[in-house]
Amino acid sequence: MNYKTKTIKEGVKLHLINTNKFKTNLMGVFITIPIQKDTVTLNTTIPAVLKRGTNNLKTQEEIAKKLEEMYGAVLDCGIEKSGDNQIIKFYIEALNNKFIPKNSNKNVNQETIDLLLDVIFNPLNEDGKFKKEYVDAEKKNIKLLINSKIDNKDAYAYNRCVEEMYKNKPYGLYKYGYVEDLDNINEKNLYEFYLKLIDTAKIDIIISGDLDENEIIKNVLQNKNIEKLNDRNNTNIINNEETEIKEHIEKIKTVSETMDITQGKLVIGLDIDYNKPNSRFAMCLYNVILGESATSKLFQNVREKASLAYTARSNYVRQKNNIYIRCGIEIKNYDAALKIIKEQLEDMKKGIFSEEDLKNAKKYMVSGLESVQEEQDSEITYYIGQELSGKLINFEEYIENINKVTKEDIKQIAENIKINTIYFLTNE
Repeated sequence: MNYKTKTIKEGVKLHLINTNKFKTNLMGVFITIPIQKDTVTLNTTIPAVLKRGTNNLKTQEEIAKKLEEMYGAVLDCGIEKSGDNQIIKFYIEALNNKFIPKNSNKNVNQETIDLLLDVIFNPLNEDGKFKKEYVDAEKKNIKLLINSKIDNKDAYAYNRCVEEMYKNKPYGLYKYGYVEDLDNINEKNLYEFYLKLIDTAKIDIIISGDLDENEIIKNVLQNKNIEKLNDRNNTNIINNEETEIKEHIEKIKTVSETMDITQGKLVIGLDIDYNKPNSRFAMCLYNVILGESATSKLFQNVREKASLAYTARSNYVRQKNNIYIRCGIEIKNYDAALKIIKEQLEDMKKGIFSEEDLKNAKKYMVSGLESVQEEQDSEITYYIGQELSGKLINFEEYIENINKVTKEDIKQIAENIKINTIYFLTNE
């Protein structure tokens, strides 16, 4: 695998992942802007409307027909939150030219690039407005999407904990936006917002596959939609483990919310008050030992030994220097589960974990990094994450740094971790 980048315009970058592991090319375009309350819902509406039609292919049916002609290519789009940024993302996956019928005169590699860039940068518009029918339909879909967040109680509890930890701050915003904002969105102001977005946002184009790099670069640079783009100053916010400075909190915030549920959802937000260079590797391993793997302290002690939880795990959010502990428990087990979880945190601070635990955590991390390279979408996600963190490191370097971490490194991380917020979704 070979990874290269090329600046197309100021603030517009092309990334090439050259690999012969796949028969397809996967192209992603990521439009990144700071997440803000007054624009978060607008940003969510943009990709939904763009996928409805372009000035060349005016309906979803025409786009679908074009994809079918490209040997069943697949187009997708969505929205993500990364640190204090919101990312509008588009993907197209299609057969590499090397695997289409030999008697075909199609250049699917080029068609893939042209189609995706057409969808993003040449959307259907009428007299300086999006098509009203498309905007109204997608607003209804987004309203359903936002309202459905309560259906997955585990995800809902996690998002509520984040919201409480980052109340009135960008990271506390819900990535899909808010229903009350939809009424103010119409075909005209959404199109005006889109034009400003495309003219100012950070844009990353990532293409993965068995690539003729010179041909791909030429196809992108000569695309008329790319030629129209202006230089821009990157407006995204760099978030990584070194940039996040934690505020001192006087006491732990405890939030309880009542809902008609049978299983309680306990989420504990931890602050990592440690931001020395390259600390992420020890933080990753701390999280694996604490709660990410099946051999973790949370899984073994809260779930297996004490039988206090149906699920017990943790995840590390590098962009904000947080770890979130997430447990599904019987309501009556709240106090007992919380007590054992706190004991695991204290044990980590005291270094009460073995060299075998560390060895297993390293194997777990290395296996995960190797599996990322076996899936095109995971690999692309890895590199856009590196790009937005402002600290690029390839897989080999990452694995090398993971293997260098010592037990003392992890203990030092543990000593600088504290509980910020305890959120409990209960029925009483």
